[in-house]
Amino acid sequence: MNAVTRWTPTSRHPVERAFDRLFNQFFTPGPLSEREEDVSETSWSPAVDVKESDEGLTVFVELPGVEKKDIDISLEDNVLTVTGKRVFSRDEKKESYHRIERAYGKFYRSFRLPTNVQGDKVAANYKDGVLSLEIPKAEEARPRQIKIN
Repeated sequence: MNAVTRWTPTSRHPVERAFDRLFNQFFTPGPLSEREEDVSETSWSPAVDVKESDEGLTVFVELPGVEKKDIDISLEDNVLTVTGKRVFSRDEKKESYHRIERAYGKFYRSFRLPTNVQGDKVAANYKDGVLSLEIPKAEEARPRQIKIN
């Protein structure tokens, strides 16, 4: 006879994962501080804004509480990927959390870029918990003024 195992997909909607996490925290005995390993093993998706100008694209990724060393950016086959992790940490003294709503653990965002950008000239800046990626457009894709003779 085969054993029954619980199916837990990794590609579920973030709202579903958050609801499951909340449900599990509510019904798991003990204070939240004793379940730190559960908090640090979750995955989440940071909020992103993408802005376009004549010069190129700017991608803003909200990563408050994430250290620069914990962020990885890659560009392969015109797909921009931002990955990393936000670590759950406590002070030396044992604190007893009553509620944990911020997401911790690994994050992942990926975007297919248009072909008219210069992927080799992407510039990244990280300030105040926001990662900014400047992606310039190729010269032929930029608008030009045409003079009338």
